[in-house]
Amino acid sequence: MTETQLLIGSLSNDLLRVANLTHKGSDKGAVRFFAEAKRWSSQLKNKKLKPYIRDIVTDINEYREDLTLERAERLLMYSILLQNYSIHNKF
Repeated sequence: MTETQLLIGSLSNDLLRVANLTHKGSDKGAVRFFAEAKRWSSQLKNKKLKPYIRDIVTDINEYREDLTLERAERLLMYSILLQNYSIHNKF
């Protein structure tokens, strides 16, 4: 497993947690995991990534922490896309 795979996998897991906690109404926990997701995404800025993955990383870095249900659904989609990218691409 490469460093990039590890970062993307960690980002995917934290985004999944954010989405689940937001849907459960646990805003405090969701904000905590979103901060972790931002940390992973900031480390991915300098990595060579496909354009659609770079767009996801940029979106996460630019977003504020007011998590709505609509935003949680987007983060859930990002989580799945990142997980698939991490598993199926060769780095």
